[in-house]
Amino acid sequence: KQFWTDYLVQHDLRIQRNEVSNHYRLLDGRNYRLAWGTFPQCKESLKKLSEKKQLSDVKGTVVLLLHGLGRTRGSMGDLQKRLGEQPGVTALSLSYASTRAPIEQHAEALGSVIKNLPQAKEINLVAHSMGNLVIRHYLSREQGADQRIKRIVMLAPPNQGAALATLFKDNHLFHIFWGTSGEEIAVDWDKLVKKLAIPKCEFGIIAGGNFKSFLSNPLIKGEDDFVLRVEETKLAGARDFAIVPAYHGRIMNNSLVKSYTVKFLRGGYFISEARRQPIPPSETDKQ
Repeated sequence: KQFWTDYLVQHDLRIQRNEVSNHYRLLDGRNYRLAWGTFPQCKESLKKLSEKKQLSDVKGTVVLLLHGLGRTRGSMGDLQKRLGEQPGVTALSLSYASTRAPIEQHAEALGSVIKNLPQAKEINLVAHSMGNLVIRHYLSREQGADQRIKRIVMLAPPNQGAALATLFKDNHLFHIFWGTSGEEIAVDWDKLVKKLAIPKCEFGIIAGGNFKSFLSNPLIKGEDDFVLRVEETKLAGARDFAIVPAYHGRIMNNSLVKSYTVKFLRGGYFISEARRQPIPPSETDKQ
């Protein structure tokens, strides 16, 4: 699951690339391989299958979900189900080899998925942790990002880097398990942040914290979700910001987070328009 990245998703069908061999495969909803080879070959197989079984294109409003570093699309499953229950919404959870390739490559794959949703009228994005950096990198590399992207919900995003990660930047095991993308956050953050755009569409941020527990991370100073400080999640220009009682690795399964995400994608706020807590653009952003 850490070696395959989605480049096209059509409901339960997906075309993935192997980050080691660079070959592609077409999977069905049960993860059975239906074809393999180059991307054009797999896309042709998908076309024939769609014609044979009269499979519909993905239309209307689409929500793409991206997991965090070292996780799988299954980690976003509950939230995907909740979003998919909304009228007229198709929610697709994406896979990407988060520990095996640089963030730039993940952003390229996201661009491919979006490009191959030609019938979608509106696209919204929801991401956990590092998945938000993939989105921001995609937005920076695309000249005039897809105008169908309307709203983004960021769950525990390391928008200002992660102080905790830098503590392990010289740890050999850290580099083995978290790979290239982990190194970019821990070691090369100053270079990476220059390639991350501030979304021009409406976006909201949900951070973990604000809860009482006997558990705490002694390596982090300040309010945190056990991995990120609340301040590290913030990004100037956010339309709304909220803190929920949830730990970093489980925030996407929090009932309040699910409710907030649905509301923001629908109306641009987590609770109500009157109770929004925007993060104003900085003076630098205005120039």
